[in-house]
Amino acid sequence: MKKLFGTILGCMAAFVLTAAPVTKDVHGITASACDGRMTVSVEFYTPSTVRVVKYPTADGRPQKESVVVLASPENVRFTVKETEREVVLTTSALRLTLDLSNGALTYDTSKGTRLLQEGDATFTPITEGVDKGTYAVGQAFLLDKDEPVYGVGLLQNGKMSQRGENREMQQSNLEDYSHSFQSVKGYGIYWDNYAVTDIRDDGQALSLISRVGLLADYYFMYGGNLDGVVAATRHLTGDVPMFARWTYGFWQSRERYASQEELTEVVDRHRQLQVPLDGIIQDWQYWGNNYLWNAMEFLNENFQSAQQMIDRVHRQNAHMIISIWASFGPQTKQYRELDAKGLLFDFETWPRSGLSFWPPRMEYPSGVRVYDAYSSEARDIYWKYLSKMNDMKIDGWWMDSTDPDHHSYKDSDLDELTATGTSYRSVRNIYPLMTVGGVYDHQRAADSSHRVFILTRSFFTGQQRYGANTWTGDTQSSWSDFRTQIPMCLNYTLTGLPHVNTDIGGFFASSYNGGNNSAPRNPLFQELYVRWMQFGAFCPMMRSHGTDIKREIYYFGEKGEPVFDALEKQIRMRYELLPYIYSTSWQVSRHNDSFMRALVMDFPEDRNVWDMGLEFMFGRAFLVAPVTKALYTSERAARSYQKSSLTAEEWQGKTFDVYLPAGATWYDYWTNQRYDGGQTIAADAPIDRIPLYVRAGSIVPKGPEVQYADEKVWDELDLTVYPGADATFTLYDDEGDNYNYEKGLYSTIPLKWNDRSRTLTIGRREGRYPDMPAVVKFTVHLPDGLVRTVSYNGSPKSVKL
Repeated sequence: MKKLFGTILGCMAAFVLTAAPVTKDVHGITASACDGRMTVSVEFYTPSTVRVVKYPTADGRPQKESVVVLASPENVRFTVKETEREVVLTTSALRLTLDLSNGALTYDTSKGTRLLQEGDATFTPITEGVDKGTYAVGQAFLLDKDEPVYGVGLLQNGKMSQRGENREMQQSNLEDYSHSFQSVKGYGIYWDNYAVTDIRDDGQALSLISRVGLLADYYFMYGGNLDGVVAATRHLTGDVPMFARWTYGFWQSRERYASQEELTEVVDRHRQLQVPLDGIIQDWQYWGNNYLWNAMEFLNENFQSAQQMIDRVHRQNAHMIISIWASFGPQTKQYRELDAKGLLFDFETWPRSGLSFWPPRMEYPSGVRVYDAYSSEARDIYWKYLSKMNDMKIDGWWMDSTDPDHHSYKDSDLDELTATGTSYRSVRNIYPLMTVGGVYDHQRAADSSHRVFILTRSFFTGQQRYGANTWTGDTQSSWSDFRTQIPMCLNYTLTGLPHVNTDIGGFFASSYNGGNNSAPRNPLFQELYVRWMQFGAFCPMMRSHGTDIKREIYYFGEKGEPVFDALEKQIRMRYELLPYIYSTSWQVSRHNDSFMRALVMDFPEDRNVWDMGLEFMFGRAFLVAPVTKALYTSERAARSYQKSSLTAEEWQGKTFDVYLPAGATWYDYWTNQRYDGGQTIAADAPIDRIPLYVRAGSIVPKGPEVQYADEKVWDELDLTVYPGADATFTLYDDEGDNYNYEKGLYSTIPLKWNDRSRTLTIGRREGRYPDMPAVVKFTVHLPDGLVRTVSYNGSPKSVKL
């Protein structure tokens, strides 16, 4: 099949102006290009955000309503200047030049700095099959040779910059895609097509080519920097709601707790050991056999007193979420109702056998089918049954397989028609957005007393608006997979979605297990698990999970033993930092900030960090450098090590290289030693210490010692000021778990450090909420050991240090 038009057919040479090609309206222009064969629409949403639509003129403009973009175009002031061959549009932020000979746009800042040029737009006719009459639609973007780009999705490639990627983008267990990217130059592209899409980068042009479409439709966002692009993405596709405070505590999970006693034992043991815990997760098969797959009922005989189990977890001041899927077994009520309405797909999914043991017996096929989440009626049915578990006071949803799973995949799977009236192929990649959004919208409508919390495996642009945290899929327990997760999470953040996490320790751990759950006592796995736990403490969700072994903390030893103590230390540190984390959550929700920040976000002038993906900022203060290689054992996965255990002395004495970005001064969090930026140092890295640094000019609040996130009111807090530059921080608090903050029921306390006068000002508290402490005792620390105590009643106070 040939291209309908494009420079490949000599469009520029053939161009002859035959009629006035440009019409203007209040939001932009529509122009005839490529000798009348292509129509280009340019529409300003803001002075720095532009929607571009291209389509074959002969087809007329197709009708399309975006399910991702929520914003409407603003009334933007712009000017238009026309010549025979080009149209120039200028706003306060941008200057766009449209070449009428080929329909290609060039983007400059209003001051003339070149940002991006388009290459070819391509429309390849589809002449057969269910998608007949549409096109494979593509757009090329010409990039500088050394220009890094970020985002794209969750890619298990270990790369920070995603230049040079050539792959099919289709949602799956281990990789998901946003159809977006952003550049170190401070601009981003969101490609508003939901079909299976290819990304192709030949070193000169990055092209996005969707398998099905009627038009090329994308948004150009100029943010000035990477944070600005994140903010523009959320402006277009939705804000981030506040998550409940308890979601930022420590989570324990296992594939799977086989009975209610196994689950409640974990919570009981944590409380007995006084190791903090906020969340426990029940994985699959609480519903019984696979013919009852995802019944959303406790039909397994080992969960006969499910309500008592849930209540017991709550009495222990913990929270419980539960596994739900996008598919149903043939004996479930959901299957029967959906099937009768034609709302189930026919492609093969997981599990394949109706019997629950492994390996699967294929002479007993499960008959499990995925539901059509593109149907609002199907989403209603999904919630109708899930709402019964909501009534049982389940605290959140682990939405597994939202990609969803395909088995024995073939391209013809995508020929099925969806409730949209189009092929599954044409909307394949927004499946997770539709199913996750269905649960969020229904729960918000039914219950505003608790914030929606969803843990899910797949995502698409815009999913940040649905209270969802995405994890990176079923990874291997290996050092190589561990290293891959860090840039993966950072690139995910740069798609505009802030909440991401991994299975701490990796999901598949059998290569370390010699039987009888020996892996937690295997030094090879212990070192990997501790280092992954240290990384997990600086993710938006800190969650231990996996199969093959039990990885609750008490299987790694006892208090006083080095591995147990290292794990407990990191969990306790997570809780100590909750005021910092929760305040950062407010910045994410209110001001479009990010938790996990690639170094290029804060230090774009330091070219050393442009492609650095193994270190990151957590919030604006902390530089996190996870130890990503084995220092005390080996990276070889084996069921036993040369020594059955290591002593405390054998777990220390090694160092790990850390780069400190230029443009800042840094404090070692553990020793308070001060370093200049722009250098690599050898950081001490005993097993119980992650290399961690604080940027000079930071204020870090810390909370009291607790066993769960909401155990104590924040009426006594520590504030550590790191001098060397001026600093600000906004301390946020609210009721912790409802939507009253949307009504203004919350408080903020502005903190400001003047480095020259060495004065900390605690500003006037703004706002209030029920049961807010009237007085807060702040204990202020400096790295040199100076300590001051301040009693604060909401009125401004200054402390000279």
